Amino acid sequence: MKVMLRKNDDGQLLVYVAKKDLEEVVVEHTETEDAQLFTLANGWELSVAGLPSPIKTPQTVDARKLN
Repeated sequence: MKVMLRKNDDGQLLVYVAKKDLEEVVVEHTETEDAQLFTLANGWELSVAGLPSPIKTPQTVDARKLN
C-alpha cells in the first residue's frame, strides 16, 4: 500500500494512509538488513523496503502491513 511519511511540528514521524484516511504517529522504529519496520500508535506494523537512513520527509513509499 502507498503511505506518506512526514514529520509533525514536534519532530515526530507520522504515517498517512490515504486509502484508509488514517494518520498515526510512529511509536517504534526498527531497522533490519532489508527493511525498516514502523509500529504505529494504533498498533499497526508496517514494513518499508529500500528506505534510506536518515529518512527524508515528506515522501510517499510502498509499505506492507505485517499484522
